[in-house]
Amino acid sequence: MTTTWPDGLPRTLDYPTGTIADLLAGSAHAYADRTALIDGEDRLTYAELYERALRVAQGLRDQGITPGDAVAVHLPNTIWFTVAYYGILFAGAAVVPVNPTQPPLALRRQLDDSGAVAVFTHPAVAKALSAAVDGSPSVRLVCVTPTTAAAPGPAEAPATVAFPVATVAFDELMKAEAAPATGVDGDAVAHLAFTGGTTGVPKAVRVLHRNLVTNVLQVACWRSAAVPAADDRGRIVLRHVPAARTPHHIPLAAATGLSVAPLFHGMGMVSQSVFAAAGITVKVFGRFDPVRYLDAIEELGVHAITGSPALCHALLSVPGVRERDLSSVRVVSSGSAPINPAVVAELSEIFPNAVVSDGYGLTEATMGVAISPLDSAMPRPSGSTGLVLFDTEVEIREPDGVTPAARGERGEVWVRGPQVTDGYHGHPELTAEQYVDGWLRTGDLGTLDADGWLSLVGRAKDMLIYKGYNVYPGPLENILREHPAVAQASVVGRPHPEHGEIPVAFVSLKEEAAGREPASMAEDLMAYVAERVAPYQRVRDVVIVDELPLSATGKILKTELRRRATGS
Repeated sequence: MTTTWPDGLPRTLDYPTGTIADLLAGSAHAYADRTALIDGEDRLTYAELYERALRVAQGLRDQGITPGDAVAVHLPNTIWFTVAYYGILFAGAAVVPVNPTQPPLALRRQLDDSGAVAVFTHPAVAKALSAAVDGSPSVRLVCVTPTTAAAPGPAEAPATVAFPVATVAFDELMKAEAAPATGVDGDAVAHLAFTGGTTGVPKAVRVLHRNLVTNVLQVACWRSAAVPAADDRGRIVLRHVPAARTPHHIPLAAATGLSVAPLFHGMGMVSQSVFAAAGITVKVFGRFDPVRYLDAIEELGVHAITGSPALCHALLSVPGVRERDLSSVRVVSSGSAPINPAVVAELSEIFPNAVVSDGYGLTEATMGVAISPLDSAMPRPSGSTGLVLFDTEVEIREPDGVTPAARGERGEVWVRGPQVTDGYHGHPELTAEQYVDGWLRTGDLGTLDADGWLSLVGRAKDMLIYKGYNVYPGPLENILREHPAVAQASVVGRPHPEHGEIPVAFVSLKEEAAGREPASMAEDLMAYVAERVAPYQRVRDVVIVDELPLSATGKILKTELRRRATGS
């Protein structure tokens, strides 16, 4: 059992019976007139968001969508993504979030894999969808949303895109008469959420309604120092735990946040309901611009910001960032990938009143597994990603997947809890490999110390073997990022005829170091690492690049780096 725990918070939550529909109903009742979403001139209160979603749900029913159908959301970040998302769930259908920037062939594969019968799209990406649904065996309806400030139209206004299936305008759906949400069982599918595909072909994860609502409540209660409750009509609300609150916890119905993580990704999508549970006013961002992002923080007095390490690096690189007034920010949450301790220290400088909270999660666990406490009086061990959430267990196991690793030793991270999902849609063999006796085999490597702090060292598939020794990229990447010239770094293995694999680092440099001669810089970095590790762990080659390849969610694409490392 975890021995370290935030003061005042219970170790287990009493989860009300219900779904996300009950949670948004609770927010619409408790925070009715509070602004929920801001997207340029478009604004919705919580009551309006709930009512629009009910209208969309009825509009979908009128179009023949039935409970259990899969409906894809092929949208950039926009206020209408959130309305469409809740509308689908309220209709009893499953949400299929798809990356709107992917080409037609990849999009078609995901539509086919999920069996989507309808798709919400946007004028800026409609052309790719039109090609993807041509000849689709399942898609029979497309709904086009309006443009907004966060999601403007295409740079060059094309002719109206024609679809080979029935089409309806989003505004038409919202003309439907609002009706109660369709009741669904907790074992019904809420999301068919595709994994990131950074290490292989994306697979759709079956996120059940009970997984979704419990993980939303786990994260929301952790971030707001609260517990869930249900009123006499079954509406789900949060109640503060005064003894647990610190200045960093997100106050209910009294905070503003920024939404920049892609909403089609698990962190962005599930966070919509985390924000709603706490009554947060959210400004929706489309294309990330670090200067505009900092402007919004100052203008709105933002309490909490959430993003990937790539976003944090971008903010730190903005000229004059240390002269800005960012004192309103009380929590900086980083997810998608581990954040380097050196970056945490820099973030603490530019956000002087904030606690930097790392987090760990994965699509197969809905979203969140572990989060750093929002209490500056609880300093975490360097490099730790946090404490395991309410009602969640983590075991560190040997490669055989059965034997527990010694306390503090590295091994594979296994997770058990109410947020662990139902497996991969249409892939029973993969499900059997990763979901074993109620436990999820994450594929991540980490350690768990005696006080319950979880630390990650990389992916099992990323580990390389040099002369018979296991070499983990994570610690090497952290060392490289501590070098004053390094902006970002990633280490992969390159096959070697004598040694098995050698560690190769891909490094991007900070602006002030960009003029250095690459060969000299590479030698300096290899020597820097060599001074800090055992001989077998040394980086054997450094490749200086302008920037590292990133997924839409800010994760480094190691598959692409391995391809470059081998010249294939």
